[in-house]
Amino acid sequence: MTTTTAMTTAAPPRTGVGAYALADSWTMTRRELAHWARQPVQLVVGLVFPVMLLLMFGYLVGGGRGVRGDYLDYLLPGMLALTMAFGLEGTMLAVTQDLNKGVIDRFRSMPMTNGAVLVGRSVADMLQSAVGLAVVIAVAFALGWRAHGGPGAFLGAVGLLLLLRFAMLWIGIHLAMVAGKPELLTAVQILVWPVGFLSNAFATPTSMPAWLGTAVEWNPLSHTATATRSLFSASPDTAHIWPAIIWPLALLAVFFPLAVRRFGRLSK
Repeated sequence: MTTTTAMTTAAPPRTGVGAYALADSWTMTRRELAHWARQPVQLVVGLVFPVMLLLMFGYLVGGGRGVRGDYLDYLLPGMLALTMAFGLEGTMLAVTQDLNKGVIDRFRSMPMTNGAVLVGRSVADMLQSAVGLAVVIAVAFALGWRAHGGPGAFLGAVGLLLLLRFAMLWIGIHLAMVAGKPELLTAVQILVWPVGFLSNAFATPTSMPAWLGTAVEWNPLSHTATATRSLFSASPDTAHIWPAIIWPLALLAVFFPLAVRRFGRLSK
């Protein structure tokens, strides 16, 4: 008599889809963070550049047209907003390089949650932006700048700056997938720099010609800079905060779905 023993293979415990998505996203985030160790020069340059701008405009240019009181109090929030905007170029360069090297296509062919690559890119980008903010604020503190509002107002200002960065990040991801080539980054730089400087980062709109001042006041960077100045001041004005929230959310509402849809159409 032959005894047959049934061999059963225990199935691995099943976890939720959300757990898989988080695991895949964290893997992609670690990949982006590993680039920091392999390319420290690029990271350091990205951190030092806004500090150089702060020192140059604070001491070499100085004064600021139409600014009353300590110019550093006016300049720093504008520089922080500009730092969040100029990070768009680094995001775009990283995504286009992955596209041209076929890295994203290889990731898409793996059993990985769709969109984990973009989430990993965005998380690493936000971490780098937070570090950049901390560096610039630390340098300003060493130069004698002080936040006159309370801890809550300070954290609110940092939150508004990171919200702007998050919106700019997804603009960069979308433009990178539309452009497809790192060489087109120059064209984006030609647009980003005028838009960045066409703000109230360095001078008040009232000191400009009427038509130019109106354009500056409508710039989303100007709203974030104004709200940040208010929150850093001794008497914050909540009226300045809502436009700094609405503008980035509006940009996200447009470019986030565009980026996700474009990513879904790659290699099809």
